[in-house]
Amino acid sequence: MVEHDSHALDTIFHALGDATRRTMLGDLAAGERTVGELAQPFAMSLAAASKHIKVLEAAGLIRRDIRGRTHVCSLDPAPLMSADEWLGVYRRFWTDRLDTLEQLLRADDAAPPPPKPTLPRKEGE
Repeated sequence: MVEHDSHALDTIFHALGDATRRTMLGDLAAGERTVGELAQPFAMSLAAASKHIKVLEAAGLIRRDIRGRTHVCSLDPAPLMSADEWLGVYRRFWTDRLDTLEQLLRADDAAPPPPKPTLPRKEGE
């Protein structure tokens, strides 16, 4: 199993734990965005957007470049690889479990149906 830096994973999953930050990351996957562009879909202040961006920066998920007075953010997907590797253990677990379930269901479908129970006859029938 791959060893992971627990603090780094905690920081990454904390950053990913908020829907606003996940949406910001999704926007950044399409290309660079200014802080204002990241804030716009949420109708939030630049100060509020900046707080979210600082959390993403602390997790190493984004980089912020200052170009004059404009702050431009870009995605740094490398830390997501360690989160994906950690999740991979559980992905394999569930894939194995679901494969086993599929085999059991196919075997059940292929098995002949059980015989129908017959009721004992009463005298005189």
